[in-house]
Amino acid sequence: MSRLARPRHNRVIAGVCAGIAERFGLSAWTVRIIFLASCLLPGPQFLIYLALWLVLPQEP
Repeated sequence: MSRLARPRHNRVIAGVCAGIAERFGLSAWTVRIIFLASCLLPGPQFLIYLALWLVLPQEP
């Protein structure tokens, strides 16, 4: 497994979902769909996404 970082390719907004997908060996679209489905539930999904956008480094 690779380290968790935002890739420079395969991004839609910030690359957070693509980075998580690469880290765990999943499709980026699978992670995006899971994120969108989780937004139907109450919770801090958008705040976590924004925090990961700020905290995760970009791939070199």
